[in-house]
Amino acid sequence: MTELRVLIDRDAIAKRVAEMAANITHDYAGQQVILVGVLKGSAIFLADLARQVKLDATFDFIGVSSYGNRPSPSQELKSGWDSTGEVKLTKDVDQSMKDKNVIVVEDILDTGLTLNYLLRVLRQRKPRTLRVAALLDKPSRRIKNVRTDYVGFHIPNEFVVGYGLDYAERYRNLKDVCILQLPPEST
Repeated sequence: MTELRVLIDRDAIAKRVAEMAANITHDYAGQQVILVGVLKGSAIFLADLARQVKLDATFDFIGVSSYGNRPSPSQELKSGWDSTGEVKLTKDVDQSMKDKNVIVVEDILDTGLTLNYLLRVLRQRKPRTLRVAALLDKPSRRIKNVRTDYVGFHIPNEFVVGYGLDYAERYRNLKDVCILQLPPEST
């Protein structure tokens, strides 16, 4: 049976999201921003962040997928994901990014492969500024050196779900970020 253990509770998330929004509001005072959520995991974070940003803000979504077979959480933690590192765009933004202040909103920064790809794609659109807001950062798994401008929490190398993050499309609706623990026979 799968077991969940709370890593970051909903109150800590709400407090940190408000702080991140205040930083964005300060950094872009008097300007417009476009918050670009990376589907599907960032949807909840984006909604909460957007409501806290005190600016003229719009949002859009972008979707990506990585090639490779996703292992179980415990296998991924032991040996990583056998992704080829190839990422493809599955849903593009619906509005122009040219000369706009763009903030990519990501649920978790892990290897950096996906975010590195997205930043390359969005830079080609010639935004005025391009920054990244990530709720979670797991630096121990980094393959690509990707800089984030607004980080919610640095987390250990654990498989996490909740607050938009999933395992096989499950657990996204949890209000806390939880560590997904599977029994040894499931690995």
